[in-house]
Amino acid sequence: MKPLILIPSYNTGRILPITVADVLVHWADVWVVMDGSTDGSEVLLKPLRESHRGLKVICLPKNGGKGAAVLHGTLQAQAAGFTHVLTIDADGQHPTEDILRFLKLAEKHPEAALMGCPIFGPEAPQLRVQGRKISNGWSNLETLGWGIPDSLFGMRLYPIPALLRAFKGTFWARRFDYDTEIAVRLAWQGVPMLAVPTQVRYLTAEEGGVSQFRYFRDNAVLTWMHLRLLAGFFWRLPMLLLRGRNPLKP
Repeated sequence: MKPLILIPSYNTGRILPITVADVLVHWADVWVVMDGSTDGSEVLLKPLRESHRGLKVICLPKNGGKGAAVLHGTLQAQAAGFTHVLTIDADGQHPTEDILRFLKLAEKHPEAALMGCPIFGPEAPQLRVQGRKISNGWSNLETLGWGIPDSLFGMRLYPIPALLRAFKGTFWARRFDYDTEIAVRLAWQGVPMLAVPTQVRYLTAEEGGVSQFRYFRDNAVLTWMHLRLLAGFFWRLPMLLLRGRNPLKP
Protein backbone atom coordinates (compact mmCIF):
# COMPACT_ATOMS: atom_id res chain seq x y z
CA MET A 1 0.00 0.00 0.00
CA LYS A 2 1.00 3.56 -0.71
CA PRO A 3 -1.76 5.85 0.60
CA LEU A 4 -2.21 9.56 -0.02
CA ILE A 5 -4.29 12.07 1.93
CA LEU A 6 -6.31 14.11 -0.60
CA ILE A 7 -7.97 17.37 0.43
CA PRO A 8 -10.27 19.17 -2.04
CA SER A 9 -10.74 22.84 -1.17
CA TYR A 10 -12.84 25.72 -2.42
CA ASN A 11 -12.72 29.10 -0.67
CA THR A 12 -12.14 27.64 2.80
CA GLY A 13 -10.10 30.62 3.97
CA ARG A 14 -8.13 30.60 7.19
CA ILE A 15 -9.35 27.15 8.28
CA LEU A 16 -7.46 25.53 5.36
CA PRO A 17 -3.88 25.81 6.73
CA ILE A 18 -5.12 24.71 10.15
CA THR A 19 -6.70 21.59 8.65
CA VAL A 20 -3.66 20.80 6.50
CA ALA A 21 -1.24 21.31 9.41
CA ASP A 22 -3.32 18.94 11.55
CA VAL A 23 -3.28 16.33 8.77
CA LEU A 24 0.50 16.62 8.37
CA VAL A 25 0.94 15.72 12.03
CA HIS A 26 -0.38 12.26 11.19
CA TRP A 27 0.78 11.63 7.61
CA ALA A 28 3.49 13.07 5.37
CA ASP A 29 1.99 12.58 1.89
CA VAL A 30 -0.75 15.19 1.60
CA TRP A 31 -2.11 16.81 -1.56
CA VAL A 32 -4.48 19.76 -1.58
CA VAL A 33 -6.54 20.39 -4.72
CA MET A 34 -7.56 24.05 -4.92
CA ASP A 35 -10.80 23.87 -6.90
CA GLY A 36 -10.70 27.27 -8.55
CA SER A 37 -10.61 29.10 -5.22
CA THR A 38 -10.87 32.89 -5.43
CA ASP A 39 -10.11 33.76 -1.80
CA GLY A 40 -6.33 33.41 -2.04
CA SER A 41 -6.29 30.63 0.55
CA GLU A 42 -3.60 28.71 -1.35
CA VAL A 43 -1.13 31.43 -0.31
CA LEU A 44 -1.75 30.50 3.32
CA LEU A 45 -0.23 27.09 2.61
CA LYS A 46 3.16 28.47 1.53
CA PRO A 47 4.85 28.11 4.97
CA LEU A 48 3.67 24.51 5.21
CA ARG A 49 4.92 23.73 1.71
CA GLU A 50 8.35 25.05 2.61
CA SER A 51 8.61 22.79 5.66
CA HIS A 52 6.88 19.61 4.41
CA ARG A 53 8.25 17.92 1.30
CA GLY A 54 5.24 15.61 1.03
CA LEU A 55 2.75 18.47 0.76
CA LYS A 56 1.65 19.26 -2.78
CA VAL A 57 -0.82 21.98 -3.79
CA ILE A 58 -2.65 21.59 -7.12
CA CYS A 59 -4.42 24.75 -8.32
CA LEU A 60 -7.24 24.26 -10.83
CA PRO A 61 -8.06 27.31 -12.98
CA LYS A 62 -11.81 27.23 -12.37
CA ASN A 63 -14.27 25.69 -9.95
CA GLY A 64 -15.46 22.30 -11.15
CA GLY A 65 -16.90 20.88 -7.95
CA LYS A 66 -15.69 18.58 -5.20
CA GLY A 67 -15.94 15.45 -7.32
CA ALA A 68 -13.99 17.03 -10.17
CA ALA A 69 -11.25 18.04 -7.72
CA VAL A 70 -11.07 14.54 -6.25
CA LEU A 71 -10.96 13.00 -9.73
CA HIS A 72 -8.15 15.33 -10.84
CA GLY A 73 -6.12 14.61 -7.72
CA THR A 74 -6.71 10.87 -7.89
CA LEU A 75 -5.56 10.63 -11.51
CA GLN A 76 -2.34 12.41 -10.60
CA ALA A 77 -1.96 10.23 -7.50
CA GLN A 78 -2.24 7.06 -9.56
CA ALA A 79 0.38 8.37 -11.99
CA ALA A 80 2.67 9.05 -9.00
CA GLY A 81 2.35 5.45 -7.79
CA PHE A 82 -0.14 5.82 -4.93
CA THR A 83 -2.57 2.94 -4.39
CA HIS A 84 -5.19 4.49 -2.09
CA VAL A 85 -6.55 7.96 -1.36
CA LEU A 86 -8.03 9.06 1.95
CA THR A 87 -10.26 12.06 1.28
CA ILE A 88 -10.70 14.68 3.98
CA ASP A 89 -12.73 17.89 3.75
CA ALA A 90 -10.79 21.13 4.09
CA ASP A 91 -13.27 22.79 6.46
CA GLY A 92 -12.09 21.14 9.68
CA GLN A 93 -15.12 18.86 10.11
CA HIS A 94 -13.19 15.61 9.96
CA PRO A 95 -11.01 14.35 12.84
CA THR A 96 -7.41 14.15 11.69
CA GLU A 97 -6.58 11.92 14.67
CA ASP A 98 -8.57 9.17 12.90
CA ILE A 99 -6.23 9.10 9.90
CA LEU A 100 -4.03 6.32 11.27
CA ARG A 101 -7.12 4.31 12.24
CA PHE A 102 -8.32 4.43 8.62
CA LEU A 103 -4.88 3.48 7.31
CA LYS A 104 -4.50 0.54 9.70
CA LEU A 105 -7.92 -0.77 8.66
CA ALA A 106 -6.90 -0.38 5.01
CA GLU A 107 -3.89 -2.63 5.60
CA LYS A 108 -6.31 -5.36 6.74
CA HIS A 109 -8.82 -4.68 3.93
CA PRO A 110 -6.88 -3.19 0.99
CA GLU A 111 -9.65 -4.09 -1.44
CA ALA A 112 -12.34 -2.23 0.50
CA ALA A 113 -13.73 1.27 0.55
CA LEU A 114 -13.59 2.48 4.14
CA MET A 115 -16.59 4.72 4.66
CA GLY A 116 -16.66 7.25 7.45
CA CYS A 117 -19.94 7.01 9.35
CA PRO A 118 -20.58 10.30 11.19
CA ILE A 119 -21.09 10.60 14.92
CA PHE A 120 -22.75 13.98 15.37
CA GLY A 121 -22.32 16.36 18.27
CA PRO A 122 -25.09 18.55 19.67
CA GLU A 123 -24.01 21.46 17.45
CA ALA A 124 -24.85 19.58 14.23
CA PRO A 125 -27.73 21.19 12.26
CA GLN A 126 -30.73 18.88 12.58
CA LEU A 127 -31.79 19.68 9.03
CA ARG A 128 -28.55 18.12 7.83
CA VAL A 129 -28.67 15.21 10.28
CA GLN A 130 -32.21 14.20 9.36
CA GLY A 131 -31.85 14.93 5.66
CA ARG A 132 -28.99 12.49 5.21
CA LYS A 133 -31.23 9.67 6.46
CA ILE A 134 -33.33 10.12 3.32
CA SER A 135 -30.26 10.01 1.09
CA ASN A 136 -28.97 6.91 2.89
CA GLY A 137 -32.30 5.17 2.42
CA TRP A 138 -32.36 5.87 -1.30
CA SER A 139 -28.73 4.80 -1.70
CA ASN A 140 -29.30 1.45 -0.07
CA LEU A 141 -32.42 0.90 -2.17
CA GLU A 142 -30.41 1.66 -5.33
CA THR A 143 -27.81 -0.95 -4.33
CA LEU A 144 -30.21 -3.62 -3.10
CA GLY A 145 -29.06 -3.13 0.47
CA TRP A 146 -25.34 -3.60 -0.27
CA GLY A 147 -24.66 -1.62 2.86
CA ILE A 148 -23.50 1.94 2.27
CA PRO A 149 -22.72 3.16 5.81
CA ASP A 150 -23.24 6.82 4.95
CA SER A 151 -23.82 8.28 1.50
CA LEU A 152 -22.75 11.87 2.22
CA PHE A 153 -19.81 11.79 4.64
CA GLY A 154 -16.59 12.90 2.94
CA MET A 155 -13.92 11.15 5.03
CA ARG A 156 -13.35 7.94 3.09
CA LEU A 157 -10.46 5.75 2.01
CA TYR A 158 -10.72 4.42 -1.55
CA PRO A 159 -8.63 1.94 -3.52
CA ILE A 160 -7.64 4.13 -6.46
CA PRO A 161 -8.53 1.65 -9.29
CA ALA A 162 -12.05 1.16 -7.88
CA LEU A 163 -12.60 4.90 -7.45
CA LEU A 164 -11.49 5.68 -11.00
CA ARG A 165 -13.75 2.93 -12.40
CA ALA A 166 -16.67 4.52 -10.55
CA PHE A 167 -15.86 7.92 -12.04
CA LYS A 168 -15.47 6.40 -15.50
CA GLY A 169 -19.04 5.10 -15.35
CA THR A 170 -20.65 8.55 -15.18
CA PHE A 171 -20.45 12.07 -16.58
CA TRP A 172 -21.91 13.27 -13.29
CA ALA A 173 -20.58 12.95 -9.69
CA ARG A 174 -18.48 16.07 -10.12
CA ARG A 175 -20.21 18.45 -7.69
CA PHE A 176 -22.36 17.96 -4.59
CA ASP A 177 -23.59 14.64 -6.02
CA TYR A 178 -20.06 13.20 -5.86
CA ASP A 179 -20.06 11.49 -2.43
CA THR A 180 -23.39 9.74 -2.92
CA GLU A 181 -23.10 8.71 -6.55
CA ILE A 182 -19.58 7.36 -6.14
CA ALA A 183 -20.70 5.28 -3.14
CA VAL A 184 -23.56 3.79 -5.17
CA ARG A 185 -21.33 3.05 -8.14
CA LEU A 186 -18.72 1.40 -5.93
CA ALA A 187 -21.49 -0.81 -4.56
CA TRP A 188 -22.60 -1.68 -8.10
CA GLN A 189 -19.02 -2.79 -8.76
CA GLY A 190 -19.20 -5.07 -5.72
CA VAL A 191 -16.48 -3.17 -3.86
CA PRO A 192 -16.63 -4.21 -0.17
CA MET A 193 -17.51 -1.36 2.18
CA LEU A 194 -16.59 -1.08 5.82
CA ALA A 195 -18.24 1.43 8.17
CA VAL A 196 -15.78 3.48 10.20
CA PRO A 197 -17.59 5.45 12.98
CA THR A 198 -16.10 8.93 12.91
CA GLN A 199 -16.73 12.07 14.95
CA VAL A 200 -17.77 15.14 12.98
CA ARG A 201 -17.51 18.79 14.01
CA TYR A 202 -19.44 21.79 12.76
CA LEU A 203 -17.26 24.82 13.36
CA THR A 204 -18.75 28.23 14.07
CA ALA A 205 -17.98 31.24 11.88
CA GLU A 206 -15.77 32.56 14.68
CA GLU A 207 -13.73 29.35 14.51
CA GLY A 208 -13.32 29.77 10.75
CA GLY A 209 -16.08 27.36 9.79
CA VAL A 210 -17.39 27.65 6.23
CA SER A 211 -19.99 25.71 4.27
CA GLN A 212 -20.64 25.55 0.54
CA PHE A 213 -23.93 23.69 1.12
CA ARG A 214 -26.98 25.42 -0.37
CA TYR A 215 -30.19 23.77 0.79
CA PHE A 216 -32.46 24.14 -2.25
CA ARG A 217 -29.74 23.99 -4.93
CA ASP A 218 -27.99 20.94 -3.53
CA ASN A 219 -31.15 19.05 -2.67
CA ALA A 220 -32.31 19.58 -6.26
CA VAL A 221 -28.99 18.10 -7.43
CA LEU A 222 -29.47 15.11 -5.11
CA THR A 223 -33.05 14.55 -6.27
CA TRP A 224 -31.99 14.46 -9.93
CA MET A 225 -29.09 12.19 -9.02
CA HIS A 226 -31.32 9.67 -7.24
CA LEU A 227 -33.71 9.58 -10.20
CA ARG A 228 -30.78 8.71 -12.45
CA LEU A 229 -29.41 6.12 -10.03
CA LEU A 230 -32.81 4.53 -9.59
CA ALA A 231 -33.01 4.01 -13.36
CA GLY A 232 -29.52 2.49 -13.25
CA PHE A 233 -30.60 0.25 -10.40
CA PHE A 234 -33.48 -1.28 -12.36
CA TRP A 235 -31.20 -1.87 -15.34
CA ARG A 236 -28.69 -3.66 -13.08
CA LEU A 237 -31.26 -5.48 -10.95
CA PRO A 238 -30.70 -8.99 -12.41
CA MET A 239 -26.95 -8.69 -11.76
CA LEU A 240 -27.52 -7.36 -8.24
CA LEU A 241 -29.89 -10.23 -7.43
CA LEU A 242 -27.25 -12.77 -8.47
CA ARG A 243 -24.44 -11.12 -6.55
CA GLY A 244 -23.69 -11.98 -2.93
CA ARG A 245 -23.94 -9.55 -0.02
CA ASN A 246 -21.24 -7.14 1.07
CA PRO A 247 -18.64 -9.39 2.76
CA LEU A 248 -17.82 -6.67 5.31
CA LYS A 249 -21.42 -5.89 6.23
CA PRO A 250 -22.18 -7.04 9.79
